[in-house]
Amino acid sequence: MLDFVYFPVSAVLWCWHRLLAFPLGAADGLAWLLAVVALVVTVRALLIVPAVRQARSQAKLRSLQPRMDSIRRKHREDPRAQAEQIRLLHREHGVSMFAGFVPLIAQALVFLGLFHVLRSFDRTGAYAVGPFTATDIPLTPEVNSATANYLFGAPEVRAFLDARLFGAPLSATLSGAGETFAAVAALAIPLVLIASLATHVTARLTPSTQDRTAAIMRNLALWVFPAGALIGGAILPVVVLTYFATNAVWTCVQQYLIRRLLAAEAEAEAEAAKVTAAARATAPRPGVKPQRRKR
Repeated sequence: MLDFVYFPVSAVLWCWHRLLAFPLGAADGLAWLLAVVALVVTVRALLIVPAVRQARSQAKLRSLQPRMDSIRRKHREDPRAQAEQIRLLHREHGVSMFAGFVPLIAQALVFLGLFHVLRSFDRTGAYAVGPFTATDIPLTPEVNSATANYLFGAPEVRAFLDARLFGAPLSATLSGAGETFAAVAALAIPLVLIASLATHVTARLTPSTQDRTAAIMRNLALWVFPAGALIGGAILPVVVLTYFATNAVWTCVQQYLIRRLLAAEAEAEAEAAKVTAAARATAPRPGVKPQRRKR
């Protein structure tokens, strides 16, 4: 159903794993986790420009909030005219509402693709055949280890299944770790805490707004999403938690840098406005000859 996502994601992961397998080994757990980290970095680096555009658009939108409130009050009885006036205001100032969804949609597709590809390394369970489907006839361990997983051949599937880091299988979860619980916990708990803390800090770095919907989303990001990361840490595999932690840290650092960039741009615009205002104040009025200085 989402092969147009699964194959590109598996291709990028395959390339990074092949590169890291040279010094570390194909069945090394660190090589697989670093490949996931490199996949996140690759995708997020490609989304930097759309993210900056989104941040600038949101900043412009916040500056237009008083004018939009005025339009809503003026056309309170005519929602159609209200929407048209706000649309024209957005167009006049180059604000694109859709542009803000591009990075979010791309990240969501990458996560679905990565989650499915990683889960498809082990298709011995009922829910390992697709993100929204299940099967009554899962593969046997023998057949699973001999079956390719998108661009990963059977030898690479076996390498993933044999990979360990500090004795913890990469596909293991805290809730189903069994005898390897201590090893899995040593990896999963720090990753969950990093993801949760980074998510909370990112929300604090997000500028507050008077828009009710945006305010609700910010409160959710402050408390509910970090709590969800903590809960998800018990049921998600270690390799998926690596994705979450890496993505959360990147988002936090990116939000901090973009906030500094926008602040610097706003300061430069304010300084330019002051210079322009001072030049206009000292310029001669129309029809008035400039006074010559006496020697």
